[in-house]
Amino acid sequence: MQHVEQELADFSVIGVNHWEAAIEVREKFSLSDQQKENLIDGALREGIESLFVVSTCNRTEIFAKDTAPEELIRLLITYSDASLDEFHRYGFEKVGRAAVDHLFQVTVGLDSQILGDLQIVNQVKEGYEFAAGKDAVSGELHRLMQHVFRAHKRSRNETSLGEGAATTAYAAVQFAMKTFDSLTDKNILLVGTGKIGKVTCKNLVSLGAKKVTLVNRTRDRAEFVADKYDLEVADYDDLPSQIDESDLIIVATGASEPVITLEDMELSRQDGRFKVMLDLSVPRNIDPEVGSLDFVDLANMDFLADVTDEAYQKREENIPLVKKIIDDEITDYQNWLSQQKVVPTIKALTSKFESIREDEFDFFKNKIKDSDRDKVENLTRRIVNKIAAYSIEHLRDHHESEQVTKVVNDMFKLETDRNHD
Repeated sequence: MQHVEQELADFSVIGVNHWEAAIEVREKFSLSDQQKENLIDGALREGIESLFVVSTCNRTEIFAKDTAPEELIRLLITYSDASLDEFHRYGFEKVGRAAVDHLFQVTVGLDSQILGDLQIVNQVKEGYEFAAGKDAVSGELHRLMQHVFRAHKRSRNETSLGEGAATTAYAAVQFAMKTFDSLTDKNILLVGTGKIGKVTCKNLVSLGAKKVTLVNRTRDRAEFVADKYDLEVADYDDLPSQIDESDLIIVATGASEPVITLEDMELSRQDGRFKVMLDLSVPRNIDPEVGSLDFVDLANMDFLADVTDEAYQKREENIPLVKKIIDDEITDYQNWLSQQKVVPTIKALTSKFESIREDEFDFFKNKIKDSDRDKVENLTRRIVNKIAAYSIEHLRDHHESEQVTKVVNDMFKLETDRNHD
């Protein structure tokens, strides 16, 4: 077992997430698309060749191969707005099997604030594909991600982890439902029509919301979503009056600064009409000071605990099954990694046999009729390949035995590329 664990020793992960860091801390570590690109470019300049970043509402994490956690922490501090002291207080680091296991649990939704989160796999995929597009992912990490995404797919197909609406957007709407018995007669304002906004909109409509108004900086994006559900659209400049007329305000944008401030609440202060305001953004898009108004019930991501309904309990029962799938996929990956150790020997053996064949063929070819040379060369190649196949099969069958590899290397006096390991 110890030998197998060594196969994963070069992986590491660092970051902050919702388990230890409150939203005001997480937003300091949150990375914009530009910051992510700068971080990866900086890593590549420093010789770090295999890493990717996941930055969501609930976590900012860097996963890497062949890089010490201290280097990853330094990168995160350099390119985010957080300090080293804040990382030491709220961050985490894992290496080896623990790091790999963490990556699997995050991707399948076991580590999420909303158990079985349906969105996190896409966020992991985006981070991985972005890094891969910049040639910042090694072959070993590419292969690992295949197993990670297969574990996610299996967790959905072979268990009930994905049943029920396990998303932040769903939890937000459920939060609102605790205050308002029905959404049918409530005026609802949705600011932001990105990924979370669209899902939130769908959930609102499915739960009976009739009076929903969409606002987006780019109006045509809001109109596109509104047309789909037959909803209203308002101009971004009309935000204060739209807030005044609304009972429920949900904000989910990618802005780095608050889009709703105390100033935007001036109209609402005049009549003091009660409002529930939900901020689904990190960094926060509703100024926390808005929560001090006595007619406002303001909730952010940290308030959206999962809903302990029947669907949630069913998902929870599947945790052991999902962990078994993760173990299976990690074992398969470890076997693949272990097999890679014999690849240099297989290549060297194949090359050695071919070299011997070519030398012998060159020696005898002048004694062979021109018309027969192709036939003889083909015959010798087939013989050599069949002999080599037995040795290659033996190496693969005993890929965990360094002794077998050494015997083959010594027997045929092979010169292997040791750097491949």
